[in-house]
Amino acid sequence: MEQPVCLIANLADGGLEVMEEALEALRGVDEPVVVVAVAGLYRTGKSYLLNQLAGRRTGFSLGSTIQSHTKGIWMWCLPHPRRAGHTLVLLDTEGLGDVDKGDTKNDAWIFALAVLLSSTLVYNSKGTIDQYAMEQLHFVSEISTHIRMKAQAGDGFEDDTQYSRFFPKFIWAVRDFTLELKLNGQAVTEDDYLESALARRKGFTKEVSDYNVIRDCLRNYFPTRKCFVFVPPVVGEKMSQLSTLPDSALHPQFLAQATGFCEYVLRESQVKTVPGGQPVTGRLFGSLVRSYVDTIRSGQVPCLDNAVAAMASIENEAALREALAHYEARMGGLRLPAELAELLAAHGTHEADALQLFMQRSFKDEGYTYHKRLMEAIKESYGRLLGQNEAASKDSCRALLETLSAAMQKQFRDGVYSQPGGYELYLRDRNQVVEDFRKTPNKGVKAEEVLEQFLASKRSEAETVLNVDKKMTEAEKDLATQKQTAELLEQQRKVAEEKRLQTERLMKDQERSHQEIVKQLEAKVVEEAANARQEAARTLESKLKEQEAMLQQGFKEMAQMLGEEIADLRKEITDSKGQELLNMAKVLAKTLTIAYDAFVRDDGDAHPPPSRSQAGERTGRRV
Repeated sequence: MEQPVCLIANLADGGLEVMEEALEALRGVDEPVVVVAVAGLYRTGKSYLLNQLAGRRTGFSLGSTIQSHTKGIWMWCLPHPRRAGHTLVLLDTEGLGDVDKGDTKNDAWIFALAVLLSSTLVYNSKGTIDQYAMEQLHFVSEISTHIRMKAQAGDGFEDDTQYSRFFPKFIWAVRDFTLELKLNGQAVTEDDYLESALARRKGFTKEVSDYNVIRDCLRNYFPTRKCFVFVPPVVGEKMSQLSTLPDSALHPQFLAQATGFCEYVLRESQVKTVPGGQPVTGRLFGSLVRSYVDTIRSGQVPCLDNAVAAMASIENEAALREALAHYEARMGGLRLPAELAELLAAHGTHEADALQLFMQRSFKDEGYTYHKRLMEAIKESYGRLLGQNEAASKDSCRALLETLSAAMQKQFRDGVYSQPGGYELYLRDRNQVVEDFRKTPNKGVKAEEVLEQFLASKRSEAETVLNVDKKMTEAEKDLATQKQTAELLEQQRKVAEEKRLQTERLMKDQERSHQEIVKQLEAKVVEEAANARQEAARTLESKLKEQEAMLQQGFKEMAQMLGEEIADLRKEITDSKGQELLNMAKVLAKTLTIAYDAFVRDDGDAHPPPSRSQAGERTGRRV
């Protein structure tokens, strides 16, 4: 994108609207996205930081007056400068606390969306991190009223201990910072400065409770925190010209701080994920945006589980269509009639490719619903192709026999075979037709069956020639009749044997299909289990750090509460349900094994393939 576009418009009545232009741009992004959002009070220079992250002097609009300039949420998609194959999505949010707007509820929704959509959230403020700055961040303490993890909590209360698993990294950017980084006379880091500002006070009064609530929320909801301070870049009136000033006109320390900020954000910001560790592509990100905003517009509270379920439904449906289209396009390129071996090989290759495509794109396929639908659709498509191949084989073989027997038919009509010795001549010509037919390649799967029908149709014709042949004795004619009957029975045996062999190949292909499904389902289950473990491990690491900090500050009760969460996380990591899921996958794969019923037919009606013993019995009955 050459320039940012409006992703979510803030309407005059305070409502929100997703812009189609932005969604269209996101639909074209199949890469995983790293989403960095900047939020904060209006007129604090949020847009400048984003332009720096984009590596541009201009892009997001910088206002030069006391009015808020950015309205709604604006988006800029760029190739990630540090990660090949990834897209960097920058979100500039409307400034909070704009006096002209006079709607704090709208501010709360903007902040909630910034939290929900980003993998790194930068909160921008000016001056220092003091009580006033904390109070301006009161939206953090209200998150539980604007974001829900699950559609329905068992006791009616939201379990906010889960927020830390899915909320973004939190960076506090303090602009125009002019103090020394010292605490109790000792030099400290920017992170120490932030953690000191977030330290709790002891006591049970309302004042202490009010003091601690925002700090507790910041620590609990955003366990991964970072702080950057920036000196004023310029002084006086030049601040309004910041986007046009060359670097040489800016304070060297500010430039160094801005460079350090950008390097950290680009290096440490992770791919946006949803519960379960599923990476989010640009296309999925657009679905999330639509889901959250539609929920807010309906008067409901955005629910992460509901949004992910809706996103998964859309993506899994698209994955199914894409995989099926791939399979049908590849199989549709086969030239019919084709031999059975060619069809089986092509089906095996393209079925595996279609499954892989589906697995790569699908996620949270509860009960393997979409996977099962895909396999059923492939089964139906393959069955239709098998029917078309049989029809093409029959048509091709009949046309070939008609061509090969044309001269023979002419001689029959002209009475050539009605002369003494005509039966021997007739048999010679008929056998030559059969020989030439067998030599012709690419006849397909119905060659022997069509040949059987051809020979059966010629029996009365052969008997006519035999009866009028005065050169042969009655004994020779009886022997010729017996021989002709034996030849027809032998041809029927060949037809039955051909079907038996096709059935055996089908059974082997069923087993191959079963193994392929198991293999790919196992890989998917292992991947999803690994993502879930990594998600839990990251949360565990942050909880351990928070517990240590609480113990150091003397808050043993809070450390004990964190200990319960830590124990649950450890149990989740060690008591993996991976094997249980693998067993479920194998059971599903067995139920999805495809029965390619178009191979074995009686009287033109397709039916499931028989067992080997059943096939043998059928062959015996026919012979």
